[in-house]
Amino acid sequence: MEQLKHECGVAMIRLLKPLDYYVQKYGTWAYGFNKLYLMMEKQHNRGQEGAGIASVSLTNEPGTEYMFRERAEGKDAITEIFSRVTEEMAGELLMGHLRYSTTGKSGLQYVHPFLRRNNWRAKNLCLCGNFNMTNIDEVFQFLTAQGQSPRIYGDSYLTLELMGHRLDREVERLFVEAKAKGLEGIDITSYIDGHVKMANVLRTTMEHYDGGYVMCGLTGSGEMFSVRDPWGIRPAFYYRDDEIVAVASERPVLQTTFNLQCDDVHELMPGKALIVRRNGESHLEQIMPARQLSACSFERIYFSRGSDRDIYQERKRLGEQLTPAILRAIDGDIANTVFSYIPNTAEVAYYGITDGFRKLHDEVRTEKVVWKDIKMRTFIADNSERNDLAAHVYDISYGSLRPYEDNLVIIDDSIVRGTTLRESIFKILDRLHPKKIVMVSSSPQIRYPDYYGIDMPRLEEFCAFHATMALIEERGMQQLIVDTYQACQLELQKPKEEMQNRVRAIYEPFTVEEINRKIVEMLRPEDMQAPVELVFQSIEGLHEACPNHHGDWYFTGHYPTPGGTRLVNQAFVNYIDKQMHTTVMTSEVDRKIFKKLGIGLTSEPVQKPSGEAAR
Repeated sequence: MEQLKHECGVAMIRLLKPLDYYVQKYGTWAYGFNKLYLMMEKQHNRGQEGAGIASVSLTNEPGTEYMFRERAEGKDAITEIFSRVTEEMAGELLMGHLRYSTTGKSGLQYVHPFLRRNNWRAKNLCLCGNFNMTNIDEVFQFLTAQGQSPRIYGDSYLTLELMGHRLDREVERLFVEAKAKGLEGIDITSYIDGHVKMANVLRTTMEHYDGGYVMCGLTGSGEMFSVRDPWGIRPAFYYRDDEIVAVASERPVLQTTFNLQCDDVHELMPGKALIVRRNGESHLEQIMPARQLSACSFERIYFSRGSDRDIYQERKRLGEQLTPAILRAIDGDIANTVFSYIPNTAEVAYYGITDGFRKLHDEVRTEKVVWKDIKMRTFIADNSERNDLAAHVYDISYGSLRPYEDNLVIIDDSIVRGTTLRESIFKILDRLHPKKIVMVSSSPQIRYPDYYGIDMPRLEEFCAFHATMALIEERGMQQLIVDTYQACQLELQKPKEEMQNRVRAIYEPFTVEEINRKIVEMLRPEDMQAPVELVFQSIEGLHEACPNHHGDWYFTGHYPTPGGTRLVNQAFVNYIDKQMHTTVMTSEVDRKIFKKLGIGLTSEPVQKPSGEAAR
């Protein structure tokens, strides 16, 4: 229910026939753009802050433009950029991107694709991606140590410059090779354009990165590529036949756009690149050794389209596996329980729950209890009025429960901050006078930040973290906070490859149920009458439902890359430092206790340099 900004969407098309072929067969010069538009609209869920497209023509003569780009901001950006497309922009290589920012930076300059220009066609590079890098500071230092002076400190821009630099070296290698063959002038250019090895460029670029990514690019000479991170954190799929090669962030996008069966579409595997050469030949190449598979489980729970064949079944299993825990929460009273869900992404898991209960009871009572209204315009209200209006984004079906007789079981895909529960959901559900509310999450407790593309970079984002810190204070266990703080500081002095996540220690003394109860206590409005119980998915249930997506660092703290582990330790240090330097202390940290324990504080909180890239 709490919308998260997250991974972006990528879309690429390589037309393998001459452009006249598509005009004759499909009746329009815009065949490629029409398909690209559909692919982007079908991934609109992945980015609503901005969009961009690019195209490359292989036939335009020198002195005329051959590499085009259009970008726009806002939720209507897709419509805007395609309204600017003209026949002049027709090309064999097409690329699209949908942006969600994970850093809060806005402006057209942060919208993909990014473009690096040069008079040599082969040195022109257009880049977009679904990524977030954890070691952008190291990449910046690498570039400056070479003598470069980047104009912008951000992972998209630095990646463009690093990859552009490596592309320059590849072109220069081919120039020397062509000269050795006795070629001159335009023949050298033709030789370079026909012999670029993008695998060389990708290997010498991506070896410097720690993070989750799908990086996509076009060159002015007609090379196209998409490369996936070695851990498989971010998703990518492709399809190819004798007319096209296409890439997208999600499988159903390709199925719908090109009328394909599920098995026609292939997943781009970790560490591999799909490379399409200037002549249209395509191949897969292992750019970096595959690491332990850590495909993002949040893709399966929430982010990706539920219309995917496997995701649909996985979300149903996530719901059904919660049946025993829910049954305990309602004391086995199925007859006097109504089941419902928070629109819209939890709907499939809700079907799984009802399937599970129908195996136990002939009649399962289901209602659409919660409705989500369109976003209310609050620009004319002051802060207090705005909060009141925001609390009414959701509404309820009056009369859907028997007051004081029925339990209400309601499922959401995840509970992150808990703000919407406290400010809206619990208040409106209480109006139905349920005997008990069982709030269910199809994902486990979110305890740790993400650094690979989802807008959850701080520990204080999570209600589970706040509840745990409150339990520590209640039970007089502040020494645990001090020990964890100091342990994190020690970890940060090690090479990042040797670091361990020391933040996990704060959760170890408590059961899931203890933290659940404290979350309820913190989120339940004071004037609410109905009792509330939380039921979260278990880690074991998550893995059983999504067996091929082991990326569970949000829940377990097991980060797949060294950069993630470094940043979570830094996040805890930053949090404590911030609390100690805040005039009005929160209830979780007592300044006097910390001073008594002699904690060694830094003078100011250390902040992670932030890139601007859209993930």
